[in-house]
Amino acid sequence: MHRRRLPHVYVTEHPVFLTWRLEGSLPRHRPFLSDTLCSGQAFAALDRLLDEARTGPTYLRQPAIADLVVEAIRFNADSIGHYALHAFVVMPNHVHLLVTPAVALPKLTKSLKGITAKRANAMLGSTGRSFWQAESWDRVVRDGREFGRIQNYIEQNPVRAGLVAQPSEYRWSSAGWPAREAACQPAWGALR
Repeated sequence: MHRRRLPHVYVTEHPVFLTWRLEGSLPRHRPFLSDTLCSGQAFAALDRLLDEARTGPTYLRQPAIADLVVEAIRFNADSIGHYALHAFVVMPNHVHLLVTPAVALPKLTKSLKGITAKRANAMLGSTGRSFWQAESWDRVVRDGREFGRIQNYIEQNPVRAGLVAQPSEYRWSSAGWPAREAACQPAWGALR
């Protein structure tokens, strides 16, 4: 267990739901009543804020940068073997992943966030600036039913945000990426 502002439990070989966002994607010092909500409700409320954000960076809306992030997600799964990839979505200002890690989460997120930040900043001409928020959110998936809900949540995110009508229309997700069948491993039941 590790704690900065959020507690993190590091496990491998068990599905984990990961989320991280762009630096500055939410207003600083915005009051957020997380003490009145359970962690799942607080996460959903925060995710809605990100989906509805009218201010802050949306660099991931740029196709070249979104492609870069998706390619890094797939590379870390297929070539490096840091995780088995089950579902993902790259939204305009945040990323969701459902993975079964083969390495500790800090190594996994450092690898993904580090290389994508460096390359995206180079593309944007803003080298040396923070690209991603330092903190990430993670949740160990407890059972097959929760796995299915999370997978659906991830792939429906572009629909809920009003970006597309059907999940398969969103190119930067496991539901819409052209080679998704080869990239994503089977769902929870096949992992047992």
